[in-house]
Amino acid sequence: MITRSNLAEQLREYQIRSKHGWASVSFFSSISNLTTSRVDVALFVIWELIILAFLVFSAVSLYFRHLKLAVILVFITMLLLLCMKITKQVRLARKKKRRMLLPLSM
Repeated sequence: MITRSNLAEQLREYQIRSKHGWASVSFFSSISNLTTSRVDVALFVIWELIILAFLVFSAVSLYFRHLKLAVILVFITMLLLLCMKITKQVRLARKKKRRMLLPLSM
């Protein structure tokens, strides 16, 4: 028989199972105590590697005295950093919205 206490227990178990204790690996993260999934961690590590690569390429182009190329690469890096921040905020908003809807659907 389905009772309110059974539903509450199932919800509690679901929340415990779905919660990951990942540390935030993002150097650019403004919030460090978020629970993120493995996919989120992998995506943000890829973002950070791409940003690091653009910064290294801009430093190398400055070394070879290609100022225009260095400025363009730094600009692209800043755009990527901005995209990463926006993507992170959108994902967090979706997760919060899903969490708010979960108890109502059960």
